[in-house]
Amino acid sequence: MSFATPEIRATRCVRFRFRYSECVRCRDACPHEAIEPTDEGIRIDGARCQNCGLCAGACRTEALSVAGPARVETLKRAIQQERFAFACAPSGLCADAVVPCLGALDAASLAYLAKRGIPVELRGSDHCAQCAHGSKGPAQLALHLDAVEALRAAATDENWTAITLAAGDESRPRTRATQPARRQLLRRLVGGALDAVGAAHAGAAPAPDKAIRAGSPFAAEQRELLQIVCQRADDGPFPLGAHAGLPIAALTLDPGCTACDACFRVCPTGALQILETAAAWTLAFDADRCTGCEVCSEVCQPGVLGAAEAVDARPGRGRRVLHRLAKQRCARCDRFFVSAGPRESCPVCLDDEVAFGTIFG
Repeated sequence: MSFATPEIRATRCVRFRFRYSECVRCRDACPHEAIEPTDEGIRIDGARCQNCGLCAGACRTEALSVAGPARVETLKRAIQQERFAFACAPSGLCADAVVPCLGALDAASLAYLAKRGIPVELRGSDHCAQCAHGSKGPAQLALHLDAVEALRAAATDENWTAITLAAGDESRPRTRATQPARRQLLRRLVGGALDAVGAAHAGAAPAPDKAIRAGSPFAAEQRELLQIVCQRADDGPFPLGAHAGLPIAALTLDPGCTACDACFRVCPTGALQILETAAAWTLAFDADRCTGCEVCSEVCQPGVLGAAEAVDARPGRGRRVLHRLAKQRCARCDRFFVSAGPRESCPVCLDDEVAFGTIFG
């Protein structure tokens, strides 16, 4: 197993997409105080990081990834077996898949296996008290197991297999279990060279337009797995309450939207979309793509964009219209534009008037 620091995919990080985001999920999940949030995303201290993977497990947008078998590859192997076991690397136990920490296992993957009828065994949880990751790992594992139970309860028409915690003496220790510790010691001696580059935020936040960085939308693997998990055999509703362990949300919009497009531009997954015709501007929401990262709510200057306390998580329900405005025509330049209320001039012409008045009085 590699002990390099986690890979940072900056354009997926909400702190990169919105310069002044207050998201610190990865920092709060790290038991080694190795993560420093910045206005460029995050910085990982290679001398402190022990590659537990808890930061990646806590990230809603999959901006962090740890070395090892990919999630999809592991699940493909698992569904070909009658049962599947995960073990944490520090425990030295053997299993079908060894992960840096059991707390790094996401709820979507565990629920997917349970729904597919694969009994899952988690080995090494009794080692947490002696583990360097023990201050945060057990709590994150408990959060994800609770999320699986919430999904199980919503799938009332299906029988899911169990996820069990196995005692260490039920599993055979791996040979050469000391090798990861030796590699970790060597990595920590030279860990400073592995630090991610970042810059600390200073000064007051400017207008949101200048604080948003562009990036292509992506589909999150966990969210795609949840679409499978939340599809009931009878196509019925899949009611879920808001849960910190599940990358899912249903957005709401109160009156007061200014049609500034900031939420659409900052959304990393494309869950928020702007649809335009010759006559109308529409803000739409695709719940199948939303991971509940909340950056859209952070960037909303009127503060009218939020999340519902409950969501119907069944997939394939299509886009939902949050806001629609009729287009107006500028009396000066004849361009079409949208605004929260009736105006004679478009924003471009209004800016020209302000600039002219500032220069010439």
